[in-house]
Amino acid sequence: MVKVGDYDLPDDLYYHEKHTWATKDGDLIRVGVDSIGVALAGKIIFVRVKKIGKNINAGKNFGTAEAGKGVIPLTAPVTGEIVEENPNVSGRKVKELNEDPYGEGWLIKLKPTGDVDAEFSKLITGNAITPWAEEEIKQL
Repeated sequence: MVKVGDYDLPDDLYYHEKHTWATKDGDLIRVGVDSIGVALAGKIIFVRVKKIGKNINAGKNFGTAEAGKGVIPLTAPVTGEIVEENPNVSGRKVKELNEDPYGEGWLIKLKPTGDVDAEFSKLITGNAITPWAEEEIKQL
């Protein structure tokens, strides 16, 4: 775990610059929003993701989150087919996302359809988290 300011960021996840994260979950990729993204958005009040079966390319939106600062696009960190939506975080059921974005607040699971290792290599992880997070926190 890396602590940057008031934010804990698991250092075993892969972060997209648009504040989503990814981790391998068996043969699938679990995706969520990072804690800095939640803070930048303001309190998230509604989440909508694309339907199960929809193919999403890395860097493209897989849904939206409505928050205090408007509607925020949710960006896919990797390419894949949506195979599961977190039933605890959909519509107005967003408490887990706001309070536990890395645990119970994950959003979707993707079945990878691209070169996952190549896509993960383009994401932020490990020692690169701290300088990236410090810059992002300045926007708060």
